[in-house]
Amino acid sequence: MSKLKITSFVTLTTLFGYICFTPKLTVALLSAVVGTLLLAAGASVINHIQEYKIDALMTRTKNRPIPSGKITVTSAGIISVILIAFGSLILLSIGLVPLILGLLNIFWYNIIYTPLKKISPIAIIPGSMVGAIPPAIGWTSAGGYLFDPQILVISFFFFIWQIPHFWLLLLFLGKEYEQAGYPTLTKLFDIKQLSRITFVWITATVVASLLIPFFGIVKNHLVYFILLFAGVWLTWNASKFLIDRDQKMNFTFAFREINLFALIVMLIITFDQILFLF
Repeated sequence: MSKLKITSFVTLTTLFGYICFTPKLTVALLSAVVGTLLLAAGASVINHIQEYKIDALMTRTKNRPIPSGKITVTSAGIISVILIAFGSLILLSIGLVPLILGLLNIFWYNIIYTPLKKISPIAIIPGSMVGAIPPAIGWTSAGGYLFDPQILVISFFFFIWQIPHFWLLLLFLGKEYEQAGYPTLTKLFDIKQLSRITFVWITATVVASLLIPFFGIVKNHLVYFILLFAGVWLTWNASKFLIDRDQKMNFTFAFREINLFALIVMLIITFDQILFLF
């Protein structure tokens, strides 16, 4: 129920936000990572409770703990409360701002995005705020100011990245979402339009990544060229959307590649921050 793949990435972006402010290992770093992980896991459990009836209608999700009867809604609720309580206490030990941001992310994911995606297929755009907040938790946990331009551009990158990430996921899982009664993107756009829009969002993600060095985060000029090379690679691969081929296969590959691109951006900048210490 913790959706470990998703919560692990949320934790990773929190770690990244922390390292962008300072790569020094401290107790606050461990607290930020563990606290965010627990809150993200708690939010995921709440999401299971919110969607267990819909999960039962989809092949991909019908065997999840609640719809399969392995755990009751009440038990899941208790688990979510425990996870969020411990996560909140840990973040509060660092400061009030990281805690507020952590709770804001739960609110945005469970109260704003989850109900909204039952109404509109473009709920992924406001829902992408959940990708922008974790780096700010890490940054403020390290002692950074929430409205520093550096963390704003980092959060902006993850906000933009989250849109094609969600978008592509919904595209190649569209049949199941239709089966469960969700509004889908294919009802708004035809396949050519979807391909072009996806290409635009992926290109926007590349542009957002190239903005990061201009805000004083990157120390080594070589990083500029590596980011540019990675951006050209992703844009070139995304250009396949503009050619009539097997679009479902393109969507699948693009989903993997855009996630890999986000990891590359984080790794490059993290190494730059660590090497700057020596």
